[in-house]
Amino acid sequence: MNSYRQILYHIVFCTHRRLETIPEAHQDELYRYIWSIIKTNKSILYRINGTSNHIHILCDLHPTVALSHLLKEIKVKSNYWMKRTGKFPLFTSWSEGSCVLTYTYRDKNMIVNYIKNQKKHHANVAFENEYISLLQEHGVDYDEKYLF
Repeated sequence: MNSYRQILYHIVFCTHRRLETIPEAHQDELYRYIWSIIKTNKSILYRINGTSNHIHILCDLHPTVALSHLLKEIKVKSNYWMKRTGKFPLFTSWSEGSCVLTYTYRDKNMIVNYIKNQKKHHANVAFENEYISLLQEHGVDYDEKYLF
């Protein structure tokens, strides 16, 4: 008998100290690189986008891949790649933590659209406010001293 599951992960992480170190001119290239990491981990990317200081990912994680493994792969490999390309001269590293939320499949289009419109969204909402709103909306207990 086969096992079935459907888990959509909304992953958010930012640059070290939320510094604006991801130039818009190279964001799509970075997103394609991260997509390749997700594919290598037998997982499905539904949407990736962000701004100069953070990234949102919506993906379906393959059941044989641990979430912590995928996050580590994305951060370590993209960190190395970004420094090697020379296209991200101000980038030093990713932040230590991340925010990972789960959604049902029926929420997929809503989250895809939310991620797709990140630049427009952040014209009006600061990253810090968005992050806290996401945590509160999902009932995640957090300590403000560890947020930023």
